[in-house]
Amino acid sequence: MSHNILDLIGNTPLVESRVLNQNPNVTLYFKLEGHNPGGSVKDRPALNMIRAGLERGDFDTNSKLIEATSGNTGIALAMIAGIYGLDMELVMPENSTKERVQTMRAYGAKVTLTPSDIGIEGARDYAESKVNNDGYIMLNQFANNDNWQAHYKSTGPEIWKDTEGEITHFVSAMGTTGTIMGTSTYLKEVNPNIQIVGVQPEDGSRIPGIRRWPEEYLPKIFNPSKVDKILDVNETDANEMAVKMAREEGIFCGVSSGGAATAALRLAKTLDSGVIVSIVCDKGDRYLSSNLFG
Repeated sequence: MSHNILDLIGNTPLVESRVLNQNPNVTLYFKLEGHNPGGSVKDRPALNMIRAGLERGDFDTNSKLIEATSGNTGIALAMIAGIYGLDMELVMPENSTKERVQTMRAYGAKVTLTPSDIGIEGARDYAESKVNNDGYIMLNQFANNDNWQAHYKSTGPEIWKDTEGEITHFVSAMGTTGTIMGTSTYLKEVNPNIQIVGVQPEDGSRIPGIRRWPEEYLPKIFNPSKVDKILDVNETDANEMAVKMAREEGIFCGVSSGGAATAALRLAKTLDSGVIVSIVCDKGDRYLSSNLFG
């Protein structure tokens, strides 16, 4: 029994693809991060960033915290900041789905929307200006080692344990890159032969939660040596796969998870044998106001 909502973060289910994976010699598992209490994989780094920051004395309940987000990290930070009594402002592009904005506000966070044409980069610039000029403190998920270390401590060990050490390939969309960095670090320690596959949008594609960063915005926590291969996916395929995941696998997920699943299924077709784990980072209910599901 859990006595605290935060105790429910992590230990998410691993389920096997029963329909979409057509290679009988490959097992494809989806790790369902939407089962975290805040609804996404971002609960893990949000909790670690806040707990570690409080323990170090980086901030306290008198501090004004700010963070730029495309959605899921913001929801997780809003939930956890509220539990710790922290003042949290979240900055995101104005074209973010209304479910995300409403959920952050429901948890008590202030939400600031920046012009959609400058994207998440513009939201990051706004947050930086508040830090430089108005005394705010930024958690900075893009450069904060507490982000990837959350996955080193939890996501990686869970996958290793739940596959009984049989995993051969790990597939993850890349946004802040915290998930792939931390999970890769752990999995490579226990078996250097495990292949780490990152997923990014094709040039010109816009997929919420997955980024192809300009050099000046590349997350500082990203270490390319920890990724063996990067696969590009386009927006149409990611959207269509999210719908297929719901209708054919019964897994209700968002577009970034659809992108990762697209890459994982392409990978499965190329292997003689293997065990693939693909991250399903959230649930599809955060996209219902979009036209994703018709």
